Amino acid sequence: MFEDRERFFSRLSTVDGLVTMPSLGGWILVCVEDPSDLARKVNRRTEPGTVSVPRQVKGAVRLPVRSPKENEALFSVIREVMQLRTASVRRVVG
Repeated sequence: MFEDRERFFSRLSTVDGLVTMPSLGGWILVCVEDPSDLARKVNRRTEPGTVSVPRQVKGAVRLPVRSPKENEALFSVIREVMQLRTASVRRVVG
C-alpha cells in the first residue's frame, strides 16, 4: 500500500493546478482552487463521494488511496478535469 500511495502522490504532483500536501494513511490531501467544484466534477465521473472537501483544511480536497488500478483511474479523471478547467481559464483570459 505504501508504494501505491507514493506513486499516486507523485503522479498527482505532476498535474497543473494541484499542490499535493503531506498526508498520512489512506488519503492524500491536495490544494486546489475551488475544491468544491473539483470534487463535484470528479464525483460525477467516478463513484459519488470518492473525492471529499475536508472542513478542517481550507482550499483542499481529500483523495482516497486504493488499488493501483483504481488510483490510475482516479488520476486520469482528475487530470482530465484539471485540463478542462485550465483550458476554460485560457479562453476567458486569452
